[in-house]
Amino acid sequence: MKKIGLVLFLGIMIFSCGSKKEAARKKAARKTNTERVVIDRKTEDKPVVKEFPESTGTNQTKNNISSTEDYIATFSAIAQEEMRLYGIPASITIAQGILESSSGKGRLSMEANNHFGIKCHDWTGDRIYHDDDADQECFRKYIDPKYSYRDHSLFLTTRKRYSNLFDLKKDDYKGWAKELKAAGYATDRKYPDKLISLIERYELYKFDEAVVGYKNKGTVASNNVNINTYTVIKGDTLYSISKKYNMTVKELQDINGLKDNALSIGQELLIKSSSKNF
Repeated sequence: MKKIGLVLFLGIMIFSCGSKKEAARKKAARKTNTERVVIDRKTEDKPVVKEFPESTGTNQTKNNISSTEDYIATFSAIAQEEMRLYGIPASITIAQGILESSSGKGRLSMEANNHFGIKCHDWTGDRIYHDDDADQECFRKYIDPKYSYRDHSLFLTTRKRYSNLFDLKKDDYKGWAKELKAAGYATDRKYPDKLISLIERYELYKFDEAVVGYKNKGTVASNNVNINTYTVIKGDTLYSISKKYNMTVKELQDINGLKDNALSIGQELLIKSSSKNF
C-alpha cells in the first residue's frame, strides 16, 4: 500500500509540474504576441503625409531621358497644359525645367522628382536635403515629375511677389524671364539670359504659339523658315502633312506637343515651311 501511495504521489507531482510549465509557456507566448501587436499598432498610428495621389506614366519615362531634346519631348505637353490652366508660358516652364533639373539628370530631379528647385517653405510632404545657396537645404519631394510641374504653377500663382508676371502677355517669354529674376525666383543674375537662350535655341516659343492659337497673325522667321498653321481636313495624317511641308512626323509631334498620331478634323497644327511654299 505504501508503494502504491508513493507512485500516486509522484504521478500527481509530475502532472502538476507539467501543467505549471504549460501555463508558463502559454503566458510567455501571450506576452510575445501582445508586444508584437503593440509595435504594429504604433506603426499604423504613425501619420503618413501624402501630398498627391499615386500616379503612373511620367515617372516611368525619366530614365529614358538622355538629352535636352528628350526632356522637351517628354514634358512639353505637360507644360502646355499648365499654360492653359494657369497662364504661365509653356516656353518658360520648359526652360526652367531644363535649367533647374539639368534636363532631368540633376540629383533633385532624379531622387525627388523636383524639376524646379522649389524649396520646402511651408511644405508638409516628403522632402530631400541638398546643398544649394547653403548646405543641406530642404527641398520638396514628389512621387511623379508631373506633380512638380503642377506645384511650379501653384507656386507662381499663389505668391504675391510673382503677381507682376501675370500682367505680361503669355507669349512675352523675355518679359517673363526678366520678371522671374526680379521677383527673386533665382539669385543668378544671368538667370533671365539663360532662360531666353534655351527658349530661342530650342524654339520653345512654338509651344506657346500652339496654346494661344495664332492663325497667320504674323509668322516667326527662323533660318529662312516660317512658322504657320495648318487646319486638318478629312483624310489627313501626320505623315501626309509632314510630307507636304517637308517635315518629319517627329518634328510635327514635337512642335505641337503631340504624344501620338491621332488627329481630328478642324484641328490646328503648327507647321514649319520654307518661304517658297507660300
